[in-house]
Amino acid sequence: MAKKEKILNILFWLTVIGYAIYAATFIAITRIDINGTPYFTLFDDAMISMQYARNLAGGNGLVWNAGDIPVEGISNPLWTIYMAVFHLFPIPINWMGLPIKITGAILLLINLFFIKKITEHLTSPGSVVPLAAVILVAFYYPLNVWSLHGLEVGLLILITSAAILMVIRGLVDGKFSFWLYILLGASTLVRIDMLALGLATWGFLVIFDPVNRRKHLIWGFLILAGFMMGQTLLRWLYYGDFLPNTYYLKMTGISPLLRIKRGIYVFVKFVWNFNIILFLLPFLLLIFRRDKAVLYLFLIFAVQVAYSIYVGGDAWEHRGGSNRFFSVVMPAFMILFVLTLDELRIAILDRFHLGNPKFGFKWLETLSEIALVLFTILSLLNFNALLDTLSLQYSFLQKPTIYTIGEEKVLRMALFVRDITDEDARILVFAAGGLPYYSQRYSYDMLGKSDRVIAHEEMRYDPSKPIIDLRPGHSKWDYAHSIKNLEPDVIPEIWPGTLEEAQPYLQDYTIIQMEEFKRWLPNGIMYVRTGSPHVNWDKINPFIIQKSDLPSS
Repeated sequence: MAKKEKILNILFWLTVIGYAIYAATFIAITRIDINGTPYFTLFDDAMISMQYARNLAGGNGLVWNAGDIPVEGISNPLWTIYMAVFHLFPIPINWMGLPIKITGAILLLINLFFIKKITEHLTSPGSVVPLAAVILVAFYYPLNVWSLHGLEVGLLILITSAAILMVIRGLVDGKFSFWLYILLGASTLVRIDMLALGLATWGFLVIFDPVNRRKHLIWGFLILAGFMMGQTLLRWLYYGDFLPNTYYLKMTGISPLLRIKRGIYVFVKFVWNFNIILFLLPFLLLIFRRDKAVLYLFLIFAVQVAYSIYVGGDAWEHRGGSNRFFSVVMPAFMILFVLTLDELRIAILDRFHLGNPKFGFKWLETLSEIALVLFTILSLLNFNALLDTLSLQYSFLQKPTIYTIGEEKVLRMALFVRDITDEDARILVFAAGGLPYYSQRYSYDMLGKSDRVIAHEEMRYDPSKPIIDLRPGHSKWDYAHSIKNLEPDVIPEIWPGTLEEAQPYLQDYTIIQMEEFKRWLPNGIMYVRTGSPHVNWDKINPFIIQKSDLPSS
């Protein structure tokens, strides 16, 4: 057994090293080079946080634009504050995203040790299951996409894994831990919706840990409530709202039933693409095991899925893979998956007495464990075929992520806008992260993340279109407000499918068309407010075209 454990430990460390190389390669190939300058930009939502972080570090407060009345257009304050730390140092703007990407890689790397510890608590010594779980978690592509593109998902994954380990140890030792609730409370400062995990854990322990029930009931409630009340008070004092602006943007102005219908649809779509048989496989574990730790893993996975459905899912399910809301518990799902494989393996061996030494088939035990790991790897390939087998080119790092294309588009537009405007120019954007950050211009938010007016309006949805086109946080706009009233100097891009609606408000705008932007923008055009003193007209005169020159389509 000692020799086997040593081999498994070596394989674990090889997996960790392999993941470190994988993450480094992932970060390297998502670098964007423009005129010989490398840019390490992030997912656009993460860039919104970077915009807030830069203003915070610059002494302008936790705001989107310096000098603005505060509006909470972020949903990850603690992560944003962490980003602000790097903005205190003289790091060039093109390199600023790199330490955030590296942080995501480190968080996921540390998480692998937690996955190993958790799984070891659930299996016998010398089991191959921890190694299989680590492989699944390390190389499941969506976890890397969200974390290595600068989102707070990596931190939430690590917090969730730490909480799982603390719960399991507490159940085994019969001890109550204040630190578990401190951790869960602090997680709501990273994202407020982590309260779902906190409440699920609290309720579970109140029911299943009778020895410490009173402590869980009282202290768990007080700690979680304290964190929620504290941040709500600070939010009201600073932003003047009890909830983030993003809450009103995503959760109001729409029928709850329609929102939930959309959430169900995108989750079913995920299950189908994930492979419905493999998705349902872990539920067989309930035939073999109903111990408290296993039930807890099922519970938190179910709760996060239910939350995702309730809020209507994310905006990016059309790209495939687990969304940001339940990616934080996908490691728990992966653990359940490999535990199920192990139980089935043991059941097959026992059924045919193949593991009994007196029959001389003990070698089949080792062979069956090798088969388990191989099946895990094959399943991983299936999980990473996000929409189809062509998606595997991304997980194999043959191409940078599909989001890198959009990041390059936004970056190039931002640099162009910065070049043709002065520091007092104001721009209207729907890519509310990268464009303001890299253009370094005051911005208006077309889709309302940092605009109270739009966030409180009705959500737009055309019932004749597929329900997946209803994208939470991306379905509110108001051109009378954003263009007519605010009068931005430059509109780099109109929200797709709404140009006809915007046209009446674009009469006072000059159209410029750039050949190099035709791959990024419809007909390669942007809109510049006619006569704006904040635009360098000498630079854009060669690009001005007449409305009559535009294609009729």
